[in-house]
Amino acid sequence: MNNQTINSVTGPLSTDQLGRTLMHEHFLFGYCGFQGDATLGGFQEEAYLSACLQAIADAKSYGIQTIVDATTNECGRNVKFLKKLSEMTGMQIICSTGYYFEAESSFAYWQFRSGFADIEQEIYEMMKAEITCGIEGTDIKAGVIKLASSKDQITPMEEHFFKAAARVQKETGVVIITHTQQGTMGPAQARLLIENGADPSKIAIGHMCGSLDLAYHEEVLSYGVYINLDRFGLQGDLFHTPTDEQRMNLIQTLAEKGYGNKILLGHDSVNVNLGRPIVMTDFMKEALKDANIRTIGCKVLPGLKQRGLSDCQIEALLTDNPKEIFSDKVKAGR
Repeated sequence: MNNQTINSVTGPLSTDQLGRTLMHEHFLFGYCGFQGDATLGGFQEEAYLSACLQAIADAKSYGIQTIVDATTNECGRNVKFLKKLSEMTGMQIICSTGYYFEAESSFAYWQFRSGFADIEQEIYEMMKAEITCGIEGTDIKAGVIKLASSKDQITPMEEHFFKAAARVQKETGVVIITHTQQGTMGPAQARLLIENGADPSKIAIGHMCGSLDLAYHEEVLSYGVYINLDRFGLQGDLFHTPTDEQRMNLIQTLAEKGYGNKILLGHDSVNVNLGRPIVMTDFMKEALKDANIRTIGCKVLPGLKQRGLSDCQIEALLTDNPKEIFSDKVKAGR
């Protein structure tokens, strides 16, 4: 990969090809340990394809052309499946390299290796190879690095991933996207990456819509990074998040303060949960009723229009801003 192109699962893209882009979704996702339940929760390709094809049709209904799949290496990332989806539908899919936050990851492997190896170097080698050579013996290359930190802390193990990612980004120009657990540690993530040489104009701090604190958002934005408001449809106590209405109000306020060119959108939708099916209680059905890839098109875009954002301001969130973060142009922070 170089700074002129973006790796998609079907080959290189130019920024002009991106179009409307969702910056943080999951076609497949499995909590670590799902692989061990394969006898009763094995991979059902046809059913999974059907669910994901419907999600792509829903995204296309409001003009989405590119989806960043943020599933990390250990949580069920399946690049051959993603390539098949892309070839069947024409949806451009960008996959990730990286690991999830410690409590929900599989760091025992790296902890074991830390007894005899330089794991930060090995993590760097893993990410670099998946961006420049290919993933799991294929020629499919990752187009973003996905990082994650824990609630109210970046653990020492997570810090290895951030430092390795900054090094890879310096050498490849790849975009970094992040997970902030319940919207915490955004400034610390930005600072850690930048202190280790990462380009702020190539960083999107994720799940920032977990917080409504304007000062917190402005502190993160002061580093020159982008913010991902990327959990639309996930609302309330189950997800420890504000409502979509509150998030749209936040976008309105940020746009009024001049930050409209630093906001990216997504749902953090999971179209297939790997392993055995989730048992859906009435509470979960209600909590998940809007947790799908349609929500931005059906609710958020009209809601922003009602709040007075212009067509150009709205289009920037889905088209211009993703194009800029993936661009090779040198950009100032705000």
